[in-house]
Parts: sequence; structure tokens; C-alpha cells
Amino acid sequence: MVRRLPVPPELLELSTLARVDYADTFLADVGEARALTAEGWARAMLEDAPRRTRSSLLSGWTALGLKLAIGDPDAVLGWRIRQATPDLLLLGAGGRIGLSAELLFRREDSELRFATFVQHTGPPARLAWAGIERTHDTVVRSLLERVAVSAVPGAPA
Repeated sequence: MVRRLPVPPELLELSTLARVDYADTFLADVGEARALTAEGWARAMLEDAPRRTRSSLLSGWTALGLKLAIGDPDAVLGWRIRQATPDLLLLGAGGRIGLSAELLFRREDSELRFATFVQHTGPPARLAWAGIERTHDTVVRSLLERVAVSAVPGAPA
């Protein structure tokens, strides 16, 4: 239902980071992907996650030094909206220790694409990302699987 794919060059071009030091992309089958906008899928994935999951996400992002806009209605779970169309949403957060990141959500037919772009400047940022990179993959898969299952009528959430 969720698969990790190589990052196509045209996807990297959507990043507004000065440099992309890490990138990944996942594709999730969400059935009728047109049911929600890209922002709707982002909010479903991040803001509608269970409270414990949201808390863990916020703790992890804070540990990475990301500056989040918690409570801002124009942000998605603290990530500022950098670009938004019905089919694409790019979220971004700058960092306190030299790590900046972006999250991309894009509707593609009956699938949702999610990508992460990371720029790390200096040893503290590189070490912080290296410490979380493996966990990142597992967390992203889990979040995407949850929204993909909830998108299927009659499937258990």
C-alpha cells in the first residue's frame, strides 16, 4: 500500500531549500485521491494522527532544532505553508542548529506522494539528522499507511 521510490529530479526542483542533502519519496494508494486536496491529505496525515503520534512528531522535530509555528492556522502541525495548490502542498521549517526541512504532499491519480527534503549545514545538523534518519522512514510509512487505510471505504482505521 505504501512504497518508497527513488526521488525523481522534477520532484527535487520543487524544493525551495538552497541545497538538498537528503531526499526521499513515498507513494501511498489512497483510492479516490481527489477526495481531498493536498493540504487536506497533509492535515489528515499529521494533524489527525493520534495524540501520542502528534506529540512524538513534535518532540522529534523540536529535537532536530526545527522552528515550528505551533497554533498558526496557516501552518500544518507547525510546518509553514510555502506553496499550495489543490494538488500540491509544500511545507517548510527552518532550524536552530542548521537543519532545515520541507515536506511535500502531491495528489497523483489514486495515490498520494509524500517527500521529505532536508538541508543540513554544519556538524550539529548532520549529526542530528543521522540520528533520526532510520526512524524517519518507519514513521513516514506508518503515517501514510494510516491515511491510506482510512481512505478506503469500510476499512478499519
